[in-house]
Amino acid sequence: MNWLNSEAFVLFGQHIKWSDMIGNVIGLLGLALGWRRSIWTWPVQFLSGLILFAAFATAHLSGSAGKQIVVMVVAAWGFWQWNRGRRQTQDGSIAVRFATWRERGALLAAAALGTLAVGGLFTAFPALSWDPWPDAYIFVGTIVAMYAQARGMVEFWLAWLLVDLVGVPLNFANGFAFSGFVYVLYGALVLWGLRDWWLRSRRAAQPVLEGAPA
Repeated sequence: MNWLNSEAFVLFGQHIKWSDMIGNVIGLLGLALGWRRSIWTWPVQFLSGLILFAAFATAHLSGSAGKQIVVMVVAAWGFWQWNRGRRQTQDGSIAVRFATWRERGALLAAAALGTLAVGGLFTAFPALSWDPWPDAYIFVGTIVAMYAQARGMVEFWLAWLLVDLVGVPLNFANGFAFSGFVYVLYGALVLWGLRDWWLRSRRAAQPVLEGAPA
């Protein structure tokens, strides 16, 4: 498996690793499936996390490597959650909704407290991470985003955008250029997915008029 961490090619002066490229391409597919509300988003995200874990584990980025473990665990839970709760079409799609203000507050509090705790841990043990605070932010933000996705919350797209804002420069700074390039595409998909889920949740919230076709 050593070839996964070998150089694939050079792009705009940046050295691209096989693991970085393959894992992120699969991750893009998983995000697109999430936009379509397909249950297959979860197995694909699990595979992406497995490959990217192999990449980050060799780069002294414990938060980013740990993030991939979280991706795999939450992907397994998300698959179970969507499989149990889906109530629409045969393709495994699921209803989506806006989070309540109470849920939004809980997500923000979990993100803030989690980042402080993990960042403090990385700072106390420098061997765990070269970039403790952005690494901790990405680690915790990923947990929050994937939890919100598993619950069908529209806000999960916004959480991914906030993670990407830090993830892009961190990836470039630590030699994972393909991740940086791909996150630009992630951003476009996230905005498109946000729009789609937003419209679907608004339509789902509208009452059906008596006598109107369902």
